[in-house]
Amino acid sequence: MLAIIGGTGLTEMAGLEVDKRHSAETPLGAASAGVVQGKLRGRDILFLARHGHPHKLPPHRVNYRANLWALKQAGATRIVGINAVGGIDPTLQPEALVVPDQLIDYTTGRESTYFDGRFRPLKHIDFSWPYDNDLRDVLVMAGKQAGETIEDGGVYGCTQGPRLETAAEIARMARDGCRLVGMTGMPEAVLARELSIPYACLALVVNPAAGVVESEITMAEIEAALENGIERVKRIVDALLTS
Repeated sequence: MLAIIGGTGLTEMAGLEVDKRHSAETPLGAASAGVVQGKLRGRDILFLARHGHPHKLPPHRVNYRANLWALKQAGATRIVGINAVGGIDPTLQPEALVVPDQLIDYTTGRESTYFDGRFRPLKHIDFSWPYDNDLRDVLVMAGKQAGETIEDGGVYGCTQGPRLETAAEIARMARDGCRLVGMTGMPEAVLARELSIPYACLALVVNPAAGVVESEITMAEIEAALENGIERVKRIVDALLTS
């Protein structure tokens, strides 16, 4: 069953006919919210609000391990994470949609594995290609079916948050090859890999990253891009359900 993890601007799925609300409790503590199971356009789907509903949890306080475990318990067989991001690549304007193919993790101190020697025995997994290629292809095709332009590929740099980055940090990330900067892409992706659940990211650019343009980043700018961009994301999710 397809699962959607909604980020900033997407704390619930409009039009979802709810069949069941799963408990937020897991062996790893409480998930951000209970998984909502239902039908969208007649198709079964799971939804989890990454930051809770209403939006309350900052990126570094999200219990990612519980979130992914809750989705597994609810029956998720593939997961798409919706992420609001900044555009490091100056060609990525606000409201651009990107399906990244690589990750760099700049976060610190997050519980980032199930194989910690306590919850599960130590195990090393291959993470060379952090996103599932088949699911990425389906996402890009769903964008085309929905009449939306999606950028295929790019490196997502994940920072700690909740503050935005400095211009110097963004310049460094650009040198590292990042096209996008966000705060929630990790450890979400690696936890899905540890659970053997195909995972892909649909990133919505909501602002130019620090220093990419001369003006300061404002919340009004971000909120406007979210309001318009999330409607496009919803159309892609609709198309994804028929893929």
